[in-house]
Amino acid sequence: MFTKFFRVSAVVGSAAALLGALVLVVTVVRDGTGSTKSAPRFDPVRAADAAAGGTPGGPPSATAAPATSGPATPAPSTEAPAPRSSGGGALPGAIRPGSRPPVVDHGPRTGNLVALTFDADMTDAMLRNLRDGRARSYANLRIVELLERRRVPATFFLTGKWVQRYPELTRRLAGNPRFELANHTYGHLAFTPDCYGLPRLPPGRMTEDVARTFRLIEPYGGRQTRYFRFPGLCHDAAALAALAPLGVTVVDGDVVSGDPFAGAWRPIVKAVLSQVRPGSVVVLHVTEENAAMTDEALPHILAGLRDRGLRPATLSEVLSGG
Repeated sequence: MFTKFFRVSAVVGSAAALLGALVLVVTVVRDGTGSTKSAPRFDPVRAADAAAGGTPGGPPSATAAPATSGPATPAPSTEAPAPRSSGGGALPGAIRPGSRPPVVDHGPRTGNLVALTFDADMTDAMLRNLRDGRARSYANLRIVELLERRRVPATFFLTGKWVQRYPELTRRLAGNPRFELANHTYGHLAFTPDCYGLPRLPPGRMTEDVARTFRLIEPYGGRQTRYFRFPGLCHDAAALAALAPLGVTVVDGDVVSGDPFAGAWRPIVKAVLSQVRPGSVVVLHVTEENAAMTDEALPHILAGLRDRGLRPATLSEVLSGG
């Protein structure tokens, strides 16, 4: 489907001490010194932004929760939120603030666990599509309902604007003990030049953009993490340096499903099952309007994983080796 080449290096020496989290010691980590932009792949938000006159439709969606009631948002702060759980322990993915964020593609290649991760993108252009009636929903409830019904663990990378648009669904995700919540920026802007045509976030705003999203997600509770995913998986040394104060782990993924704008479910299933291995991190989307076939592909993906003896687990469990 799409190929992404990574430079992989083991976590060693003093770097492991700085990370201070066992999950990172057993996880393969890339050095992240250069741009990680791969050969072009179909990016959901680039397509959404380009489709000013409308976006490809999908199956009818259930009515999404209106953006009228959500937890109160804490006042903005330039300080990094403390990466601690309510019980006082370190959150999954948390590292020492000030340390260069590690970049993770997958977990250990032992065992039988894989992580299903779902990006919840939201941009100003997508919000305009909703407002003007060009899109019905960027929240695929069929995916959530299937995961709930089958008790499948998953990790959701949420943009802040998606959380603000769908607070009730965010609360539903947070209330499921099998789901983890992670950070996908505030408005899905690019952190590097030339990232699939996404508008670029000014370097001076990068740290606060991510910190703001953590502040938006935190009041919902549930299984919070300090995992972060860049839009388009585009990042360079400057982008990683901007995140150092926040104490996060950057998660890319080694299985890109290609679900945005897929015209049928079979190519999505083929892309996942042809690449997946023990320890894989699968990149999918829960944004229904521009990933309309993901809910149809998901049952077949789950069946294929089962046939291969692979079991879905949360991202933190996969990265720690189970």
